[in-house]
Amino acid sequence: MKITSIEPIICHAYRTNWVFVRVLTDEGIEGVGEATLEYREPTVAEACRELNRTLRGRNASDIEAIWHEAYRETYFRGGPVFMSALSAVEMALWDIQGKALGVPVYRLLGGKVRDTVPCYANGWFAPAKTAEEFATKAEAAANFGWKGIKWDPFGSSYLQIDRQTLNKAIECVEAVHAKVGKRLELLIEGHGRFDVPTAIRIAHELERFDIHWFEEPVPPDNLDALAEVKRRSRVPISAGERLYSRWEYRAFFQSLPADYIQPDVSHVGGIMELKKIAATAETHHLAVCPHNPSGPVANAATLQLAACVPNFHLLETMSSDVPWRRKITNESVTMENGMMTIPDKPGLGIELNLEEIAKHPYEPRELRHYRGDLTDIRPASAESYFKT
Repeated sequence: MKITSIEPIICHAYRTNWVFVRVLTDEGIEGVGEATLEYREPTVAEACRELNRTLRGRNASDIEAIWHEAYRETYFRGGPVFMSALSAVEMALWDIQGKALGVPVYRLLGGKVRDTVPCYANGWFAPAKTAEEFATKAEAAANFGWKGIKWDPFGSSYLQIDRQTLNKAIECVEAVHAKVGKRLELLIEGHGRFDVPTAIRIAHELERFDIHWFEEPVPPDNLDALAEVKRRSRVPISAGERLYSRWEYRAFFQSLPADYIQPDVSHVGGIMELKKIAATAETHHLAVCPHNPSGPVANAATLQLAACVPNFHLLETMSSDVPWRRKITNESVTMENGMMTIPDKPGLGIELNLEEIAKHPYEPRELRHYRGDLTDIRPASAESYFKT
């Protein structure tokens, strides 16, 4: 079964654009992947097209060989653009293999260790601004049954934070903790905002709230700085969504700068690459909590890993999404008491609806993290994409 074409497709999704990839074969079996790279979507789509030159005509079943050849042939290796493109193609090849054999991908990776996976919510807070609004939204999330909720309360701060903004952030955490702190885990997002002394100062402020983790407290460029924050903080630290291969994770495992690792299947090299990273994390007794705020295909691929990775701890997922998410694929996700069921369909268990995707063409979007409108993450029409 030979690869005949690699085709990226961009679909607008309000805060960003999803980048899907179709890998076509001469036997008519099609695989799908996702390379969503926020705010660089046309760039990564072009990188997917360029992989045609290397991979057209290759046997679609030779996934490991294809991955290494594509990685080798890119002389300037790594980075978010190329690795995201390679990730999408790799997960599409696993999708093809599963469909050809009539089994879900997790069967090809060792079989299940669990049937469901606990989920924490992102985006649950939209469009809250005040501490009281966050608390009200948090209560609704707790009533739904999420195992945890994550949010960034730090406004438009970058590197440092002034006293007024810090007070407002801590008041928000305090209000949410008072409302739901005994019912679910609270996870604080840093988005790589702060320098070392500021991150440590904030971590000390968070200690009294029994925070599950403080995510990306410092920019991702310096793992030693992250390790220093971890060393001086009693709040657990998570990081790793902006590491793009097992080689970048090698330095992570040498310094152990965080308690939880968060590789993203759409950026780290794909399904097998994330599984290899997770296996190394297991040797360090670290939990794997993949970064997963993207689209339906990335979620489907991450669920396959949740099925077969023993040290998989929590799955990130969006609490709601654009209304057309239900229409652009045949995604079928079931959630009960904060647990997402792992599907048993062949491959990744998901297909694209090209006609519906065409109704939502690419629209440029800019990074919101340092503008102060971070909670504008979902439209007013947002709705759940999963069954309960």
